[in-house]
Amino acid sequence: MSLEKELRARSNDSCELCGAKDGLQVYAVPPSSNGTLADSILICTTCQEQVENPEKMDANHWRCLNDSMWSTEPPVQVMSWRLLNRLRSEGWPADLLDMLYLDEDNLAWAKSTEPDENAVQHLDSNGAVLAAGDTVTLIKDLKVKGANFVAKRGTAVRRISLVADNPGQIEGKVNGQQIVILTEFVKKTK
Repeated sequence: MSLEKELRARSNDSCELCGAKDGLQVYAVPPSSNGTLADSILICTTCQEQVENPEKMDANHWRCLNDSMWSTEPPVQVMSWRLLNRLRSEGWPADLLDMLYLDEDNLAWAKSTEPDENAVQHLDSNGAVLAAGDTVTLIKDLKVKGANFVAKRGTAVRRISLVADNPGQIEGKVNGQQIVILTEFVKKTK
């Protein structure tokens, strides 16, 4: 029996994430080493497009995860966890993530393809991840070298940019001047 036939039998001929009946195809859950029943799901074209292109994600489409996260199949659980985690900022996925239980192996699998772990991450003084365009607040007075002024504690620095090759530095404007600031001296503003 082919993998697709096995998946169709397991899923009752429907997308294992949203339940759609049309445009079904095999999706090997990364990082898949061998594309077997144990690491693949049957997925519709709508779900696949949104999984592979995060910028096209429609949060309302993924409300279906409320049902699919309870699947007994590990690859479905892993994909549900990843998608809920990706949508966490929407609010409702965080509640579902709190209820979702994955054993240690499946949780490790789910986390294995989160954003590139080798990518440089800029963290503020509290460990929050900083992104370009964020607003931060200085947590101490900083003497700005070469500019003859002190950036005061509590100063908001808007629309920061990240120093690509140094996770300990960001850039932003203070008193009209573009300066480099160490991430250990800033706190991300919500």
